[in-house]
This record gives sequence, structure tokens and C-alpha cells, in this order.
Amino acid sequence: MLDKNKVRLGIAPIAWTNDDMPELGRENTFQQCISEMALAGFTGSEVGNKYPRDIQVLKKALELRGISIASAWFSSFLTTKPFEETAEAFIKHRDFLKEMGAEVIVVAEQGHSIQGMIDVPVISRKPHFSEEEWVKLARGLEELGKLAKEQDMNIVYHHHMGTGVQTLEEIDKLMAMTDPELVYLLFDTGHLTFSQVNPEVVLNKYINRIKHVHLKDIREEVLDKVYKEQMSFLNAVKHGVFTVPGDGMISYATLFKILDKNNYEGWFIVEAEQDPAKANPLEYAIKARKFIKEQTGL
Repeated sequence: MLDKNKVRLGIAPIAWTNDDMPELGRENTFQQCISEMALAGFTGSEVGNKYPRDIQVLKKALELRGISIASAWFSSFLTTKPFEETAEAFIKHRDFLKEMGAEVIVVAEQGHSIQGMIDVPVISRKPHFSEEEWVKLARGLEELGKLAKEQDMNIVYHHHMGTGVQTLEEIDKLMAMTDPELVYLLFDTGHLTFSQVNPEVVLNKYINRIKHVHLKDIREEVLDKVYKEQMSFLNAVKHGVFTVPGDGMISYATLFKILDKNNYEGWFIVEAEQDPAKANPLEYAIKARKFIKEQTGL
């Protein structure tokens, strides 16, 4: 059983309103979202597009519901834009998260990304970095890691479908090219399984560099359809490729055991983007919370 003093449980607002497709869940308000998170038994959240950016307003709304901010996504463009552009935006993002009490910053490289393109097949058209771009990415992430350390924070890199760091080989390359004291890894069960990577392999290999965990599941029949019909990432989401942990094809028992055995400390964030008109966010949040309690005791 995992230690409640070391592992905290949060859920992402993307189940209520999708950041990449705001029309999904447009009707769901910020207040409804965080109230239902608390009602389902979660104490943490990442930051969504409807969250107020006024720190005092946001803090008050969250404190009323017993919710803390775990992190928030940051898009880097280290392979396609001057480093200074990414650094300037990163510092603002870092300082906002520091004020909100977060300790990690989720970073994903968006240079050449196709994750937001509705008509581009996510598997066959994924981007591939040149050797020069790999160097830019690795050195740039290390510099962002140093900027994070200035505020006693860490960056966690989010491998993600439709980007240049998606496969096991790409994760291995990024980890090999970066300083383990500056660049950590976000472990996302859903994106690994979507990319046909065994999550156990990544967890065992990089457990000492994993400082943030996203828990989602995959509907196997939808995933088969995504590959067969060459769907885009966004269309895969709309068709329900993701669901909450315990509701799909991923075997979680071993993953939780590995995390427990290695004394993982940090957040578990349920992040299962679906169409809220088809998958009621509160219903699925409760389902996820129940499953995690049964599996881990948290």
C-alpha cells in the first residue's frame, strides 16, 4: 500500500473542459469543475484554461474546496524558436506555479507537434527531430531545469502523442542526453500504452527520474480503431481512446507495486480527457478515485 504522507492524489480539469478542444465541455464552469474534484475525493489539480490567473482569486476558490495546485503544462519550442522566447514564458509560468505552491513544472516540446491538428494522423505523421534539434532540446531543457531550481522546483518532461518524444526510443534518447539532476520525467500510463510502449519498462528503467505521474487508461477497441483508421490525436480523444484508470486495458497492480517499492513521492494525477457529454466528469472522477483506493489504499 502506498504511503499517504508521500503520495498525493489529484485530477486534471481536462475531463471537464478540454484545453485542446474547448468546445468539449464548454458549458462546464471552473467552479463546477473544482467542486466536483473535491466531491469525488481529490485534493489536487493541474491548471486548466478556465482557471483564474489572479493568484489570490484562484487560491481562495481552491482553498474553499481543499484543493492544491500540483503543476501545470508548459509548451516549450526549443527546437523551432530562439531559446530566449521559451525562457521568458517559462519564467512567468514558473513564478505563477511557485506562488500556487507547486513543486514541479510539466514541460512538453511543441516544436513540430501535431497533437493539436485535427486532420493529421497521429501515428504515421508524428514528427521526428534532427540531431541538431535533439541537441537544442536537451540543452534547452537543462537550462529550464536550472531556472526551475532557482525556485527550488523541478521540471518533469511529458512524453506525448503527436510530438517528437513519444516512443520508447525517443524517451531513452532524451534521458540519455540530459542531466538527471536537471531534467526529470513525467510518467504517463496512457500515452505510453497509446504509443505501444509497455509502461512497466519505462517505470523500471527511470523510476529514479520520475517525479510526477499521470494516470489514465486506454480503451483497447478504440485504440485499434485509431491505428486502423489513421486517426489524429484529437479525433482519438473524441472517440474515447482515453478513460480513467481501471476502466481500460492497462494493468495497474504491478505499476503501483513498483512505485511503492521505490518509495515514490509526489502526485498521482488522474488525467483522462474524454468528451464530457459522453463521459460525465464527476461520475468518472468517482470511478477513478474508488479504483485508486482499492488498488493502493490511498
